[in-house]
Amino acid sequence: MIEELRLLYKVASTLQSGENLHTVLEGALGAVSQSLGLYRGSLRILNRAENALHLELDFGLPAAEVCPDCAKTEELLATLCAKTGEPHLVPDLPKSTAPFPSWDEEKWKAVTVDSHSTSLISVPVMDGAETFGTLACVSRSLSPEGLKANLRLLILVAQLVAQAVRLRQHAREQVDYLRQENERLQEQLQRQIRPENMIGNSRAMQTVYYSIEQVASSNTTVLIRGESGVGKELVAHALHRQSPRARQAFVKVNCAALPESIVESELFGHERGAFTGAIAMRKGRFELAHRGTIFLDEIGELPIQTQAKLLRVLQERELERVGGTETVRVDVRVIAATNQPLEKYVEESKFRQDLYYRINVFPIYVPALRERKTDILELVNFFIEKYSTATGKDIRRISTPAIDMLMAYHWPGNVRELENCIERAVILARDDVIHGYHLPPTLQMPSSNPPDARSTLKAAVEGFERELIIDALKAHHGNMAAAARQLGMTERIMGLRVKKYQIDLRRLEP
Repeated sequence: MIEELRLLYKVASTLQSGENLHTVLEGALGAVSQSLGLYRGSLRILNRAENALHLELDFGLPAAEVCPDCAKTEELLATLCAKTGEPHLVPDLPKSTAPFPSWDEEKWKAVTVDSHSTSLISVPVMDGAETFGTLACVSRSLSPEGLKANLRLLILVAQLVAQAVRLRQHAREQVDYLRQENERLQEQLQRQIRPENMIGNSRAMQTVYYSIEQVASSNTTVLIRGESGVGKELVAHALHRQSPRARQAFVKVNCAALPESIVESELFGHERGAFTGAIAMRKGRFELAHRGTIFLDEIGELPIQTQAKLLRVLQERELERVGGTETVRVDVRVIAATNQPLEKYVEESKFRQDLYYRINVFPIYVPALRERKTDILELVNFFIEKYSTATGKDIRRISTPAIDMLMAYHWPGNVRELENCIERAVILARDDVIHGYHLPPTLQMPSSNPPDARSTLKAAVEGFERELIIDALKAHHGNMAAAARQLGMTERIMGLRVKKYQIDLRRLEP
């Protein structure tokens, strides 16, 4: 009894240590094995999601060295033990693989054992009425009294193991819950920060969303920088919609599209008779944007003379119409955008330095599409849905080769070019899938070096065959037999083609 208490104390102390669950179980069951002289043992944990026992740990000799059917009998006995919640015994393992009935002291007293044989005891790992797994031990066959003593000790050890497993599982569940909650809150925060009219979750775009969130509620002048086609106007719209001026006018001015002769009239308005053709007074864009927002796109293209008058409006919030003397006060927020190097323009005296500093209060850089390639698929899905609806088609997906082509392209025209490509592909598509051959020829060039003319036809045929095979495999989640039937080929030929084109079936599984 003293030895049993010492063993239980050692097991409990080991299980309460701060190490990981596998390590403490290995130490605790190792102590049990050494104390009882076990040949081997195994611990199985119940996976509730799968409703199946999984081997968590085995110790001592390998099962095959004990007897040929030891592993099979252990698994069978563990399943029965977990199902009934009662201990079970095989008194003579080499002679019988049939599990002995559950614990019944009278039956166990009648068991005759050979001291040279091997017995297997399996007990449930339970905490109250909840079963966590099973603990099995293989040892030299003992008398009924010896088996009973070992059984009693193993039941106590199994209870200690169950408590340790329950505590660790509870801690793991808490960690999983906190992680899921953290992910949920991050997604919610992203949805709150990301403007409704913008697409993309890349790190580069997250920086843009954060900048919009920070400056939208103020009246600060914003300068949006970025290449042509990246969506600078969408950023301006987002700034206006999230500002206190959202209910007021949002006036857009493309400075590059205005002729130099009328640019001042368009911006500031004119009085009747100010110039030939001015038959009536006309308000300019700044007056129309009063209490709202004006978006000056391509501000670097403004004539140098107009820049001086614009600077006065930005500083004083007042203007004079062309041909007029009356000062008109305007309350307007200015958002400017350019794809030009304004700093170089300032050095070349093409852009006023004081105006540059006045509009560059809060710059926002919109990344090029090649800098946010992780957003391409999300953008593609959006454009597919948009133009499928517009054309009355039911395009559901895009083929893997087409995706590879989109991801490999450098996109000099940015999001605008991507949108045009998808619009073209939707128009050309004849089924519910966009294939690589629906994309523009510029995306289909494998490299800057043209292929050998003699192999062009062969390469094109093989490329088309590979795309059809990948598309069929993707539709059937990597099932080669189903894909072969769809394409009218044998499963053997399908296997040869998959090997030839080095198609990774794991990527196509659900």
